[in-house]
Amino acid sequence: MQNYDAILLLSFGGPEGPDDVLPFLRNVTRGRGIPDERLAEVAEHYRHFNGVSPLNQWCRDLIPRLRDSLRRFDIHLPVYWGNRNWNPMLVDTVAQMANDGVRHALAIATSAYGSYSSCRQYLDDISAARAAVGERAPQIDKVRHFFDHPGFIEGYLPGIEKALNSITVDDTTRLVFTAHSIPQSMEEYSGPEGARYSDQVTEAGQLVVDALGWKGPWDVVWQSRSGPPSVPWLEPDVNDRLEELDTTTSVVVCPIGFLSDHIEVLWDLDNEAADTARRKGIEYARAATPDIDGPLSDTLAELAAERIQGAPLRRLGKLPLWDPREEGCCPARQAPPRPKTE
Repeated sequence: MQNYDAILLLSFGGPEGPDDVLPFLRNVTRGRGIPDERLAEVAEHYRHFNGVSPLNQWCRDLIPRLRDSLRRFDIHLPVYWGNRNWNPMLVDTVAQMANDGVRHALAIATSAYGSYSSCRQYLDDISAARAAVGERAPQIDKVRHFFDHPGFIEGYLPGIEKALNSITVDDTTRLVFTAHSIPQSMEEYSGPEGARYSDQVTEAGQLVVDALGWKGPWDVVWQSRSGPPSVPWLEPDVNDRLEELDTTTSVVVCPIGFLSDHIEVLWDLDNEAADTARRKGIEYARAATPDIDGPLSDTLAELAAERIQGAPLRRLGKLPLWDPREEGCCPARQAPPRPKTE
């Protein structure tokens, strides 16, 4: 058990208007030397949604629900919110926490998995923000990875069931689970052997299949890769997999790698993957990400209770679990390419 005096909701951040898009993408890709011409191509995806990512509003909506859930666990701490790539920026939030006298905070990142981009980068950003604030900065720990928490798994079930009810289901109907692809070099260092990022996503998919009682075929695929084609990333891409399904009549795609509807979900799945399925003559439905009024906020509060109160650790999976506070958790290998992901 640890003594904490604040909770920090830590997220990726997203633009909230057309003028924000290019500065936001510069933040996401800082240090990589990507020219604005290339960023402008990616920005077009955001333009289809008036330059607004759903992620910031999702965080605003989550915070009061998280406070309520924390109180149900008898945790009465202030909840702060900081982003890696857009306002409210993490460094500003850490400065505010220091001004408010916070000395030890527990961070809950909006990413359930362990890898460089979904864990270590958050830890590095915490360290950079604390260094920028200086000696007054609070110590900040991060909750564990929670891809196999019962509440996390439960959160995907209603969306899949609703999607299945919207299509014709037969013996060829497939569930297709997607997560953001990462470079193979990053995969090699994304967790203990046998519990790497792809293993985590696969186990989460298996747990959802088991909870649904699904007896049909299912796949784990990847989406939203970026970077030069010469750099190998996790495959197959969701579109490539859909192209291979010559005898499948219908699919439900579940973005199990995402807690909320990011631009990658709205564009890559609701547009590109849907177009691929349509061209193949496959009936297509995309399962919703977890409902913010479902078990999600209680799951996040329970993760806090594990650390603050020593509450029992609940998990369904069998993969090794490790503590993000450990030195070397989800390390980078020679600064691997960073995927563009919310």
